[in-house]
Amino acid sequence: MSNRNNQQNKQAARERLRAERERQAKKDKVRRQLVVGGSIVVVLAIAGGIGFAVSNMDSGSGKDKSTGSKEWDAAAKKTLVKPANTTGENGDVITVGDAKAKKTLEVYEDPRCPACAIFEQSAGPELRQDVKDGRYKVRYVMVNFIDGMGEKGTGSKNAVSALGAALNVSPEAFVEYKEALYSKENHPDETDDAFAKDQKLIDIAQQVPALKGNAAFEKAVKDGTYDKWALEMGKLFGKNGVQSTPAMLVDGKKLLVEGTENPPMSKEQFVAAIDKAFGPKKK
Repeated sequence: MSNRNNQQNKQAARERLRAERERQAKKDKVRRQLVVGGSIVVVLAIAGGIGFAVSNMDSGSGKDKSTGSKEWDAAAKKTLVKPANTTGENGDVITVGDAKAKKTLEVYEDPRCPACAIFEQSAGPELRQDVKDGRYKVRYVMVNFIDGMGEKGTGSKNAVSALGAALNVSPEAFVEYKEALYSKENHPDETDDAFAKDQKLIDIAQQVPALKGNAAFEKAVKDGTYDKWALEMGKLFGKNGVQSTPAMLVDGKKLLVEGTENPPMSKEQFVAAIDKAFGPKKK
């Protein structure tokens, strides 16, 4: 083998080693960011789509062993109080938009989910405009699986309960409050159980005109009026094959970025996926 070829082979080997080290370093960085108390958060980021899922999580019942679990165990035994503006046996059907709209988009979200916050901040305005235009109505499914993973917590359940209190005021208050919870200014890191604090939820609600200074809303949050309802909502996680948030379904089929298994996260991805599912928006 010539010296020239030998040098070229060595250089190629060094380049492959460098590239592999860079890939491994990126993987290690992501792993450090996503390992929370021994449970692994799986982020799917192919083609710009992101899903927030979990393995090694507590299952099904809506209960967990986190701080405040005694209160939530007690809530599970209370009589169910359904918020106004819900339907279904357990009040777990939240439909927003024109009842005459022929199409329905199902949206699964967890209040503590960082990917849900990204989706809401990017594509949320487009979704809400579509609903106002009567293009489709939305069934929101607010779940709380993040409380049962990693460092655990009660913030997802507590925020869903507060969303129930907002929904009891009006569907518009519910939508505006959810938007405020997911905003850049208010949404905590997924390891921060800030939403477990009633006062935090009440403070954010002051940004919603219908909830600002609303004594009935604040009492419902502090009393945990809709805690049992929040647990019932949590049981819907895993239905229709949904194992991550955000997740969107049309006629029982997941709305995905074309060519991937990922939900649309950006405005552009969302518009493309919705146009494919419902046809182009009428001008």
